[in-house]
Amino acid sequence: MSNGFDIIFSDQYFLVINKIARIVVQPSPKKEKQTLTSLLKKQLKENLYICHRLDKDTQGLMIYAKSKKAYKNITDQFRKRKIIKKYFALTQGNFKKNKGIFKGLILDAAGKKFKEKPKSSETFYKVIKKCKGFDFLELSPKTGRTNQIRIHLAKAGHPVLGERKYAFGRDFVIKFNKLALCAYFIQLRHPISKEKVTIKIDRPDYMNQFIKNRR
Repeated sequence: MSNGFDIIFSDQYFLVINKIARIVVQPSPKKEKQTLTSLLKKQLKENLYICHRLDKDTQGLMIYAKSKKAYKNITDQFRKRKIIKKYFALTQGNFKKNKGIFKGLILDAAGKKFKEKPKSSETFYKVIKKCKGFDFLELSPKTGRTNQIRIHLAKAGHPVLGERKYAFGRDFVIKFNKLALCAYFIQLRHPISKEKVTIKIDRPDYMNQFIKNRR
């Protein structure tokens, strides 16, 4: 993944890539010259339309449309909450319940800065494996608020390992040099054929190795 991404699926209407962590999707107020979108356009030499976003520190699956028609269809699916997304995460401590739901009004760091109003949010979680000092989770957000999963987990007292935006490094028993969060699964209807499209990637190697070493 030397270019910042791997292309997982592509046809004439849209593509799905696996984004690496620590690269922004498009320029922020810092005016980054190299972004995921600029790298994709440079390699593919096609018009691309961002259908949704992942934060800089999150790895995983992202959708780009190749036409305005496909873009409208896919973003409508997101707006109507028809698209299923799932994430893997390593989180501090051990949950008392093996599955549950986070619900409530949240506001991300940028929203607070610009004095926006909190928005309703909902995320399902399931503990896949309990380990010493941390849990391995699968999470499925039902709403698409910015940094939703990271905020929910931090508020629950189980921040994602490597979290620095919504938790303090000094509060972690286990130190981690990256955000242990990966968008590994996405399911949507094809924007033209309407057939169900399911795309997923394997659990990242760094998660596998960490779980193996901490048994």
